[in-house]
Parts: sequence; C-alpha cells; structure tokens
Amino acid sequence: MSSNATRVESDDVVVDVRFEARASAPLEVHYRLQNIGAAPLAVFDRGDRHAVLTKRHATGDIGQPGTRDEGNGDITLSHMAKPLPTPSPTLPPVPLAAKVESGGVLEGRFTASPMSLDAPKRLRWCLGVSTFEPARFSAPEQVGGIEIWHASFDEAARQKTVCTPWFDIASSRFET
Repeated sequence: MSSNATRVESDDVVVDVRFEARASAPLEVHYRLQNIGAAPLAVFDRGDRHAVLTKRHATGDIGQPGTRDEGNGDITLSHMAKPLPTPSPTLPPVPLAAKVESGGVLEGRFTASPMSLDAPKRLRWCLGVSTFEPARFSAPEQVGGIEIWHASFDEAARQKTVCTPWFDIASSRFET
C-alpha cells in the first residue's frame, strides 16, 4: 500500500482506505469495505433521512461526515449512526445504512473540508457498522445496486467503530 492508503481490520470487516490531500482542496476519501463475517452488516455511511428529505443529499449517496475537533490540530471525521437528539425534533434524523451481505463489498468516495479554528495537522476517519438484524431496520430501498435501510436510533449504541490510523497532512501519510 502507498503511504496515503491504509487497511483497517476487525472480526467481521476489512476496510481499505485512501486519503488524497491537496493544498487548498477538500480531502478526498476513497474506501472499499469487505464483509468477512458470517452475517450481513449495516454500514452507517449513508447519512440520515432528514438530510434526504431536505435535499442535502439523495437517498443512496454517502452522507457528509461528522467532524470532531480533538484538539492540537487533530480532527476526526465520522460516518456513524447517531442517537435520537433531545429534545426530539419534528423531523428526526433517522440513520440510513447500506446493507452488505456476508462476503459482499461496498465501495465509496466522499470529500470533506474539516472546519476548525486552525488548519488540521492530522485526520482520521471512523465508520460505524453493526450486524444487520431485520427487526431493527425498515423501509428498504434499492439505489444503484445497494440496499439502503432506515435504522433504529438504538443502533448508535450497538454499532462498533472502525477507525483509520491518524493521517499526517504535512507528510501526506498514515501513521503506523
């Protein structure tokens, strides 16, 4: 792998990720997720239903990542299921997930311009995944050969997080 690419592995998933960072341009993130487990997975990279209904993105598109400033120039980008906000909004941001069958592959690409007071020094990307149990998901749609499902807000607590190592922007490489 090149210095701007990395592989993240867990019990049931392998994610190959490549960051393309160029001066004065948004970060481009390319990824390929393989479900190596025995059960289907829900992958929370598709944003939420509120963003679709307000036309911030279309069903099936990859949602905008969340951004968390970790301090000292470190920024975490994330695609995760989020719990129901309190107080509950009139139009709740129901998490959307791509279903990936056992042995299946999901490829994606998104751009991000992390906002912080200072220019970021290091970035990482985290992705939420959980075992796909039909009783916890509803309203499936087929979009571009991918099944997109509405998830329960409880998935925020059930998901596991898969994160890349830190990516140093100055050297354009992942830390080992």
